Amino acid sequence: MASNPNISLETVPPVTTAAAWRGDALEQSGEWIYMLSDAQVDELEILGARFLAENPDLRTVRAQDYPLVACADAVKEWGGDVDYGRGFVLVRGLRTQLYSDALSSAIYYILGLHMGDPIRQNEMGDLIDHVYATSDKTMDDPTALSSKVRDKLVYHSDSSDIVALMCLRPAKEGGLSCLVSGAQIYNEILERRPDLAPLLLEPFHWDWRRQDHNAPADTYTSPIVSLVDGVFSMYAGSLYILTAQEYDGVPKLTPEQIEVLELFDKITYEEGMAIAMDFRPGDIQWLSNYAALHARTTFRDWPEPQRKRHLLRLWLSRDAGRPVVPGFGKNGVVQHRAAPRGGAEEHPDGHFDIFSVAVPRLLS
Repeated sequence: MASNPNISLETVPPVTTAAAWRGDALEQSGEWIYMLSDAQVDELEILGARFLAENPDLRTVRAQDYPLVACADAVKEWGGDVDYGRGFVLVRGLRTQLYSDALSSAIYYILGLHMGDPIRQNEMGDLIDHVYATSDKTMDDPTALSSKVRDKLVYHSDSSDIVALMCLRPAKEGGLSCLVSGAQIYNEILERRPDLAPLLLEPFHWDWRRQDHNAPADTYTSPIVSLVDGVFSMYAGSLYILTAQEYDGVPKLTPEQIEVLELFDKITYEEGMAIAMDFRPGDIQWLSNYAALHARTTFRDWPEPQRKRHLLRLWLSRDAGRPVVPGFGKNGVVQHRAAPRGGAEEHPDGHFDIFSVAVPRLLS
């Protein structure tokens, strides 16, 4: 992974769009919260109930099968915020305390279909995954799955164009969702160490096995920054770059690459860079993986299983015309929802109906 002499500072100018923001400024505005109206909530509850009654195959159901009227303009607005604005929006107002988890999942999946195309999140084919702690492991354990522990998560990008989280039940204490602007981090690196900034456009090896124990390979490759036709995108998470160094055949990081990763992490955690939000039941966070990194604080759970912190997660492919370099992030290795990778048979434990996927797997 030697430095690429073809990368010059002229190819990576500062980002001046709305995607470059500081959390301390956004927290004061509240502009990132969208409150659903009574009419919008009514529409989603009716559609969700019909979804449960019809119980369609999650691999083939289409957005037009459950058309939106009251929420149509809202979905367009959320998409604009995610694609061309700050990179995220928090939607509030669903009455999940009155719903079954299956109804909440149905409403969430319908909205997901209108925001993009769901993709498989693991080798079992799960189209809705659960952030639900079933293990006391910490993230320094290489066998820990980030969605199944109570430990803090460092800033990272997920494996899709959009990652969405829906809160069914919050933690007893902690578990804040923290977001930071990738563009603002890049701008800070460019200002402080312009000699290191171009390294972010070079490919790094990422630990795939750590993210999914059943992954078909140990690693995949991607740069941290993509710049195509003037469009800036970021894919980050130094943890998985560093753990990928443990595999045979992975080129060793250069001192300069280590330095830029350390600077990246230092800036990410500086006071005022991030925005933190405490999820309420029914909240849905839509987030562009190209615009913002996300993390989570450590949390304490309720002792009863039915009261534990429980979020639903969707990964969405979204065709918003955003140009990125080939294979950016995990785009080259994700599985789309219609069928498994490479024509393989479905996993024997695969679930593709709303009632089954509404129940968390007891993985550790």
